[in-house]
Amino acid sequence: MRHAKLTRRSLLKASALGAGGLMIPYVFTAAAPGVDGPRAKTDRFGIGAIGMRYQGTVITRKAVEYGDVVAIADVDRQIGEKAVAEFGGKAALYEDYRALLDRRDVDVVMIGTPDHWHTKMVVDACRAGKDIYVEKPLTLTVDEGKVLCRVVKETGRVVQVGTWQRSDWRFRLACEMVRAGRIGKLHTVIVTTGQNPKEGPFRPEKPPKNLNWDLWQGQTPDVPYIKERCHYTFRWWYEYSGGQMTDWGAHILDIAHWGMGVDYSGPLEIDGHADLLPREPNCYNVPPTFDVRMLYAGNIALRFECAGRVGLMFEGDKGRIFVNRGTISGKPVEELPSNPLPREKFALYPHDNPARPPRAGKLDAIINHMGNFFDCVKNRKRPISDVVSQHRSVSACHLGNISIRLGRKVKWNPEQEQFVGDDEANGWLRRQQRKPYQVEA
Repeated sequence: MRHAKLTRRSLLKASALGAGGLMIPYVFTAAAPGVDGPRAKTDRFGIGAIGMRYQGTVITRKAVEYGDVVAIADVDRQIGEKAVAEFGGKAALYEDYRALLDRRDVDVVMIGTPDHWHTKMVVDACRAGKDIYVEKPLTLTVDEGKVLCRVVKETGRVVQVGTWQRSDWRFRLACEMVRAGRIGKLHTVIVTTGQNPKEGPFRPEKPPKNLNWDLWQGQTPDVPYIKERCHYTFRWWYEYSGGQMTDWGAHILDIAHWGMGVDYSGPLEIDGHADLLPREPNCYNVPPTFDVRMLYAGNIALRFECAGRVGLMFEGDKGRIFVNRGTISGKPVEELPSNPLPREKFALYPHDNPARPPRAGKLDAIINHMGNFFDCVKNRKRPISDVVSQHRSVSACHLGNISIRLGRKVKWNPEQEQFVGDDEANGWLRRQQRKPYQVEA
C-alpha cells in the first residue's frame, strides 16, 4: 500500500506514537534552540534519537551521560517501543523523524539509520537548529557530501560523524607516528576489509505491520519488501549503501587519510576491479570480491583490498606500521619506550581533551568520541570527525565503487571534486531521488 505524501502538519497529527587540504570554515551559533543565551557547561541536553535497531541504541547509551532522551523516532514500531522502554519509558515515540526535529526540547540528535537516510536527516536537523552525531558512512553519494558541507557551514551546527576509530588511541598513535616521520617517507598504504556476501535470490513478501516500508526506503526506488533489504543487511545492496567499500571503508580509509594528512583532499587516480554483479534479481548486488588502487599527491599509492588481515598498513622508506582494532605493531612502535613521541607536537586535531584516558575498542572508544562531540557542542568547536573530513574519506570510497562499476580507471580533481574530462563518470556522483524524500538544501 502506498502512503500519501507526508506534510509537516499531517505528520505532527499522525506520527506521534507516544507522549509529548582545503578547510571549510565553521561559524557556530552560540546556543541551542529554545535556550536564552549561551548554554551553561553543566546543563543537560535534550536528546532526540533516530534509528534504534542497533547502532543508534549504542551511541544513545553513550550520549545519556550528557543529557536525557526526550524523543525517539523509528520506522519500525517494535524497535522504537523497545528503545523507549530502555531509555526510561518517558520519551515520545514518532514514526517520522521530522516530528522529533520540531520539538524545542531536542538540542542534539543521534542518527543511527541506514546510509541512504543520513544526508537528508542531517540537513533537516541542521535547518532545525540541532547539533548532530551521525553514523558512518556519512553519505550515499559524493554530491550529497558537498550539500552537507555547505549546509553545516551555513547553519553553524556541530556535526560529529561516528568514525570512532579516530578516538581509539591505537589508530591515533599510528597516524601521529606516520605524520611525525617515524617510518620515513610514506609511499604505500594498504587498506584491507573482508569480502561482501554472495547470497540470494530472496523472496519478496508483505512488509510486517510494524514497519513503514515506504518510509524506510526513503529516496531509493520503491521495490517490493524483502527482509534482507532491511535492517542490518541493507549494506549489501547498492540502492542503500556500498558494501564493504563504504561500510568498513568509511572507518579504515578514514584513518588512512588521517595518517596521510589528506583529510580535506582526495585521490588523483582510481582504478577499481571486481567480481561484478548482478546475477539474477533479488540477490545482494555488491561485488563479492574487489580490488581498488588509488594514487595520491606525493606519489603515495593506496591499495584497497578485500583479502588478508583486516586493518591498515602504512609503509615508508624507513619502516612500516600496522594497526587494526586489536593491535598496533611495527618496529617504530617497538622503539617507543626508548624514543617516545611528543604527542603535543603532533596533535592531529585542534580541540582535544587530554583529561580523557586513552581508550581502545568500539564500545570504549565511542565514550571518548561522544565526549568530544559534547565538548564541541558546548564550546562551539570543530569535532574530531567533522563533516568535511568525513565527506572526503567516504567520497574516496564512493570513487572506488564508481571505478568498479564503470570498469575502468578514472582521474579525479580533489579541489574541484569532479572527474577530469569524464562526463560519464561525473554522472555517477549523484543518484535520482524518489519524491517526497529527496534531499533539499
